[in-house]
Amino acid sequence: MKTKIFIDGSEGTTGLRIFERFENRDDIELLKISSDLRKDINERKRLINESDITFLCLPDAAAIESVSLVENENVRIIDTSTAHRTSEGWAYGFPELSDKHYEAIKNEKRIAVPGCHASGFISVVYPLIANNVMGSDYRATAFSLTGYSGGGKKMIAEYEAERENVLLNAPREYALSQKHKHLKEMKAVTGLDREPLFSPIVADYYSGMVVSVPIYMDLLKSHNTLEELHRLYEKHYAGKEFIKVMPLGAEEEQGNMLSGAACSMYDGMRIYVTGNDDRAVVSAQYDNLGKGASGAAIECLNIMLGCDAKLGLSL
Repeated sequence: MKTKIFIDGSEGTTGLRIFERFENRDDIELLKISSDLRKDINERKRLINESDITFLCLPDAAAIESVSLVENENVRIIDTSTAHRTSEGWAYGFPELSDKHYEAIKNEKRIAVPGCHASGFISVVYPLIANNVMGSDYRATAFSLTGYSGGGKKMIAEYEAERENVLLNAPREYALSQKHKHLKEMKAVTGLDREPLFSPIVADYYSGMVVSVPIYMDLLKSHNTLEELHRLYEKHYAGKEFIKVMPLGAEEEQGNMLSGAACSMYDGMRIYVTGNDDRAVVSAQYDNLGKGASGAAIECLNIMLGCDAKLGLSL
């Protein structure tokens, strides 16, 4: 029997990418909503409750509304918005972090897909705190370079229209108030005492990102050399098909640089440990629309269904 899937918000960037990933799957029956009814609350309610699993690809308020429409207790929800990522009763959709995260995704009915920037930050910091290498009182900082598709339809249109604003030609730092919506989950999921200082940067390319976390090695509790730090990540992510810890020095293959676009259209994540025994930078390189959004959502779906987690994805 095919699994009935409804995508609430199928015309947005994430919704469209999820829809595309189902094109060659014969185990899925897509419940479709006509364009003129996509904001009709009664039609959405009907389809949500008819589905086995509903994806929410909506703004936060709309996602909360959609959850309130669930009457069928068997319906499972995968929410790609920010709304439920730190909410009680919702599993955090990053299965590689721990066996506990994997089992929660497999068994729970409510899954919150990580934010794109948060995915990279958490992939770097969670193993350090979970293995008691970094204290929860560490004052973390991070910067993130991302393609403009992460800004949604409005930003995509701005970058792809005939260029009038010359400022779009260069990378732009944003969220200058230090109130980015991903900060809450960055703190909660890693176990940090405080939110990190975070500087996201959007640049003139479509998709892909690099999130980098600088680390003073002498402030770690152990693993105080670059080689030891690298081994920690190798051990933590051993056997995880979606996370590849790159060999020390692998950045040389990219000219001793890390490109934000290198993982565009790729659904996994690469971890680079760079620097020296005094100061290190650990970076996560991935696609903001892949492991940072729709790819992560499909991975969670596959785990929930008990099929190959890589089904329909590009690794």
